[in-house]
Amino acid sequence: MISRSWHGAVPARHGDAFAEHLQVTGVAESRALAGNLGAFVQRVEQDGYSHFFLLTYWSDWPAIHAFAGLQPHIAVTYPGDERFGLISDPIVVHQQVDAVAPWLTADSAF
Repeated sequence: MISRSWHGAVPARHGDAFAEHLQVTGVAESRALAGNLGAFVQRVEQDGYSHFFLLTYWSDWPAIHAFAGLQPHIAVTYPGDERFGLISDPIVVHQQVDAVAPWLTADSAF
């Protein structure tokens, strides 16, 4: 299994709206693809910004390529992101994951 981690931040005044936008774009798109094993979002408020950490789990590299294209280390962004003032980290992090705790589900909270 491979994890894929992305970080982005928006001005706090856009936090709730961007949270909804993220659910219907990155989370929904990744979850709809074969080979996606889960998607988790953590939100942290800091210094006037809402930071979002999206962690997705994938069965293999072909599944990641189906989501992210031929350059999977480049962040996937969506039309409309700019209306929230999104500051997106341009690079995502991938890690080989050997096991996930059996109690961890898509409904788990951090």
